Amino acid sequence: MNLRDMLPPHHAYLADTHEVQNTGSELVDYNMYRADRALVEAVHREGAGWADASLADFGRLTGSADYMELGALANRHAPELDTHDRFGRRVDLVRFHPAYHQLMRTAIERGLHASPWTAPGTGAHVARAAHYYLQTQVEAGHGCPLTMTFASVPALQTTPALAAAWVPRITAREYDPRNVPDAAKPGVTIGMAMTEKQGGSDVRANTTRAYPAGTATGPGAAYELVGHKYFVSAPMCDAFLVLAQTPGGLSCFLLPRWRPDGTKNPMQVLRLKRKMGNVSNASSETELRGALAWMVGEEGRGVRTIIEMVAMTRYDCMIGSSAGQRMAVSLALHHCARRSAFGQVLNQQPLMQNVLADLVLEQEGSLALTMRMARALDHRTDPHEDALVRLVTAVGKYWICKRTPQHAYEAMECIGGSGVMEDSPFPRLYREAPVNAIWEGSGNVQCLDVLRAMQKSPAVVGAFFDELGKARGGNTLLDRAVAALKAEFADLADLEYRARQVVDRMALTIQAALLVQHAPTAVADAFCASRLDGTADRQYGTLPRGVDCRFIIDRATPQV
Repeated sequence: MNLRDMLPPHHAYLADTHEVQNTGSELVDYNMYRADRALVEAVHREGAGWADASLADFGRLTGSADYMELGALANRHAPELDTHDRFGRRVDLVRFHPAYHQLMRTAIERGLHASPWTAPGTGAHVARAAHYYLQTQVEAGHGCPLTMTFASVPALQTTPALAAAWVPRITAREYDPRNVPDAAKPGVTIGMAMTEKQGGSDVRANTTRAYPAGTATGPGAAYELVGHKYFVSAPMCDAFLVLAQTPGGLSCFLLPRWRPDGTKNPMQVLRLKRKMGNVSNASSETELRGALAWMVGEEGRGVRTIIEMVAMTRYDCMIGSSAGQRMAVSLALHHCARRSAFGQVLNQQPLMQNVLADLVLEQEGSLALTMRMARALDHRTDPHEDALVRLVTAVGKYWICKRTPQHAYEAMECIGGSGVMEDSPFPRLYREAPVNAIWEGSGNVQCLDVLRAMQKSPAVVGAFFDELGKARGGNTLLDRAVAALKAEFADLADLEYRARQVVDRMALTIQAALLVQHAPTAVADAFCASRLDGTADRQYGTLPRGVDCRFIIDRATPQV
């Protein structure tokens, strides 16, 4: 006889306090690609339909419970720095949880770091962007070394001798995290080391100096670098593109972690940054104490040499923030399809429908612009496409990344109190959300780059309005917004002061134009009605009357 049988009848069920019901469930074990109709449509529309099967296979992996757990583990166990080994030798070793290495290995074996360079052609950037978008929904921090490795190739190709020695290993689909000389590795990763304390985004204020290591100077020649770098992301990379001053001005260099003779190059890691988000990714402060490096590109043209790398990393910020929006809204949609309140399932309640549909519209606009820019990257020999890359990359990076933190918060609110708990995915999504808006050029820097592109190459403005013109007649509100934007461009007074306002409108009109051309009418009309009326500071959940919220929600809800 057990204790319960010995109790009086009214005490028999004291241990059974309640039945767990009307709760959410984990969004796992689904095909992350197939469940995203907007993504599938964009992949086919922008020229990468040939990658559909590969993406479906990858979507099964990224949506699996086991793979999702890797992202959680990589953030739960932050990287740790050993400056020296136990015998006192300098090692500058960053230790990561095995989950981080598995995410890196999978990404590199799938070619997320290099596929458009090794297999260029129609849809190459589109397919790579879609794979990266799925991977980043699982975990964002390891995307930093992936994107820097990817973006390093155009810069290195300015110096053929360095490109010949490094690009084959950069593009190899082999991940080797060992802290050993790069010559012993079949595959390598590349980082960036540009920012200094006194300059920040103003890299021309850098004080790090480069001294010739021999009699040769100029592109491909060896130098020794002395100075500091205040933000070096992914210090475990095998080499870094670094900016330093020479007699000819600010120049670009490739600096490996090890010297050719197998000794440690004195790029010394002082500490890892303690960040509010992006925890899985190691960011560091370093000092260069005569570190050996080779000049990339022309002396004094360091910014010009590295600008293509910066453009690529900024584009990946667009992908990463669009992916963050998709994961946030997917979690909100999944939860609200299962939980009831006040006698009705949440996604059946009109006010919640307004919020959910609004979040979906934001994400669909972000994805449409991101994937359109991937097609532009695939066709840069076309002057129109090249102009879009030069102008709209900055527009998209500014707008999409800027919108993501509030989007993450609003999606988290859909979950309620449980969404704030650390065992929910939302705290990590929320802490990650501001990162892309600040890194690789903050909002003001992007807006100033838009103005600079317009002033330096006026043809980019014509290309932008030509792109908007493809949607002419498709929506009256959009036609009016484009006309108003043209009038805004005609007024050059205080343009720098008004830069954010102008770029806001550029972003909204091009997102609207893409949706009017390609999205279902319910999506396009709702986007235009809610975002082209001059109330850009509106709260989510304030869609106007007449929006088909049910269609928008059903279209975006992951089917598990």
